[in-house]
Amino acid sequence: MKLTELFLAELEREIPGTRQTLERVPEGRNDWAPHERSMPLGALANLCATMPSWIDIIINSEELDINPPGGRPRPQLPQTRRELTAALDDAVAKCRKALGNTTDDHLMKDWKLLAGGHLMQQAPRHVMIADVFNHLAHHRGQMTVYLRLNNASVPAIYGPSADEGKIAA
Repeated sequence: MKLTELFLAELEREIPGTRQTLERVPEGRNDWAPHERSMPLGALANLCATMPSWIDIIINSEELDINPPGGRPRPQLPQTRRELTAALDDAVAKCRKALGNTTDDHLMKDWKLLAGGHLMQQAPRHVMIADVFNHLAHHRGQMTVYLRLNNASVPAIYGPSADEGKIAA
């Protein structure tokens, strides 16, 4: 099996649970956070919605500086569940296109993540892409805790949830 096929299959497995989670984010609570050092709900939801587009960046660039000199523009956060799921759809489309247009040989080449010009991580693209999926699962799990703390139902993602009692399809 090609790496691109493996990653596309992983994408198809992870997106339904991500979508179900985003569809339950309470609207009008973007600034809510469980602790002063925690990420606000709106930023966390946006992160989960847009994270698949990181794979496009990893495939189609040599590096990314997450804190370049002079900063970078910050788009407005989605305000509704509809905007969140639209952002997810856009990110997934970019990811699918990038994976469909690359090769396993390209995925073996190194990619760099920088912060303020300083190297944070350098690894083969396939490693960085696997990390994106792990990162998405981590933050989606974090978001389910936020849902619970806001009295929103938690979807069944990898197994039953207390709210649904069933395994997601």
